[in-house]
Amino acid sequence: MTHHVPTPDRERRWRMPWFNALIGLVAVIGVGVMLYPTVASWVTQYYQSQIIDQVDDRIAQQPPSQRERELQRARDYNDALVGGSIVVAPDSNVPTASRAAGENDNYYDLLNATADGIMGRLRISAIGVDLPIYHGTDDLTLTKGVGHLHGTSLPVGGASQHAVLTAHRGYPSATLFNDLHRLRPGDTFTVEIFGEVATYRVIETHTVLPEETQAIAPRYGEDLMTLVTCTPLGVNTHRELVTGERLTPTPAEDVSRAGRRPEIPGFPWWVVAIAAVVVGYAGFVTVSGRAAARRQQQNRAGSGPA
Repeated sequence: MTHHVPTPDRERRWRMPWFNALIGLVAVIGVGVMLYPTVASWVTQYYQSQIIDQVDDRIAQQPPSQRERELQRARDYNDALVGGSIVVAPDSNVPTASRAAGENDNYYDLLNATADGIMGRLRISAIGVDLPIYHGTDDLTLTKGVGHLHGTSLPVGGASQHAVLTAHRGYPSATLFNDLHRLRPGDTFTVEIFGEVATYRVIETHTVLPEETQAIAPRYGEDLMTLVTCTPLGVNTHRELVTGERLTPTPAEDVSRAGRRPEIPGFPWWVVAIAAVVVGYAGFVTVSGRAAARRQQQNRAGSGPA
């Protein structure tokens, strides 16, 4: 009985194309670097949306009387504000505040929807923002969402109140306030605090120097909220301010959307892009390997005995 012994040509139909594989790998890594901001922003927004969903569920489970007590405590706090200075240091991304009444107030005990200081939700449909609002503006807070500026009115509205919310721009792993500069007078944004919905229509946009803080001072009789971020991107020498005035009554559409699951992030198209790159790389290596095997066979045939 005889056994068929494969010929070398049949044995080596593919060989590892090391050089081409390395070149292709460099290209894959380059695509990965370019996709990183998109992937990181999507993942961060997904996490933030999950937090919003959990907070909304927790607040919805509270009795209306408990929610109203929390809101009233915040209104009482706002009524007791005695001013203070607002400072936006030139080398800082965000403003800070010092209250004339001192720092020994009960600020961090108010509007605590969660143990880590989430007080509510900011939604800006025009630029695809839906983020949790936290107490304070320290660096750790602003990596997670929007910060409320201590020393300004809590974001529960009211005559002669002016709340200030701030977030990073140009953060490598999150979108946050990247597109704040696109808002124009007439655009709206909405805050949801302990089941209460307030909509603000943009009335002013300003680019100011750090020491120009008049725009975020309270104005008698007006119910205002200002969104703040640094500008220009990566330079941070100025501040972008977007100020809105509260609409009353709150638009019915915004009231009906309260507590809904965030609509962002959308479908992760970056997964498709990554899959296409991986498949393309595998195909490139496969084709290159077959070509390398053919060339080797041809060289052996050409170097055989005459």
